[in-house]
Amino acid sequence: MNAQPETAYFTEDASVDTVNARISDDADARLKTVMERLVQHLHAFVKDVELTQDEWGTAIDFLTRTGQICDENRQEFILLSDVLGVSMLVDAINTRRPTGATENTVLGPFHVDGVPEYPMGTNITKVGGQETCRFYGTVSDLDGNPVEGARIDVWSDSEDGFYDVQQPDIQPRHNNRGVFTTGPDGKYWFNGIKPVSYPIPDDGPVGQMLGHLGRHPYRPAHMHFIVSADGFDPVTTHTFVEGDPYLTSDAVFGVKRSLVAKFEPVLNGETKWQSHYDFVLHQSA
Repeated sequence: MNAQPETAYFTEDASVDTVNARISDDADARLKTVMERLVQHLHAFVKDVELTQDEWGTAIDFLTRTGQICDENRQEFILLSDVLGVSMLVDAINTRRPTGATENTVLGPFHVDGVPEYPMGTNITKVGGQETCRFYGTVSDLDGNPVEGARIDVWSDSEDGFYDVQQPDIQPRHNNRGVFTTGPDGKYWFNGIKPVSYPIPDDGPVGQMLGHLGRHPYRPAHMHFIVSADGFDPVTTHTFVEGDPYLTSDAVFGVKRSLVAKFEPVLNGETKWQSHYDFVLHQSA
């Protein structure tokens, strides 16, 4: 009888080797690496906590319900990735930049394409918004040189904490959205509103999980920016309202210290608030 390899039959101790031995050497090299490490860490987790059959059944039910609530407007698995910090970790690994360059954070689910391009100084708030705010600053490179032709795509929630795409029957299309392009001085400025904190959707499995963990669903108030220019790495980020109560407990872990911006009151001005933030771009490799 031919001798069988030690990985031919499943045992608790050799579970990782047994499973990974079934992956063909002809499989895509990157896929093979990722799957082998996934099996290694997944089995180590199961062994570490000594997962029970009931607990595994609960996990399967949770994942099933997470998939069932997904549709073209809602992606509960992305939400799950967000609240576990995985989205931010993947983003951080893939957007490493030198000190001084503006940091990335998560895109979020409410960005849309085809937003109107406006002249500098335009008010992007079409309806609502008593707490008006002027956003301004400069786009430059790491040496402090202004970047001409930088495209600045911005969007925020309404004063009620909802994006226009969440309320198509209440807010006009592209409310609190706009695209601007810098001139030779690299400066930008536009009017909008001071954003407010809001909860992520918490009426599904992910929200239930947060409740069981004693975690709240709120994101701190923020303005979204995508800043891009030829020859530079694009920056997808937010500026967060300084002093917001959720800065250190953001449900999706999107806050970085360097992205917290001052929002200062304005006396007898065009807006009630103003927020200054300078973006520093890193040249593409």
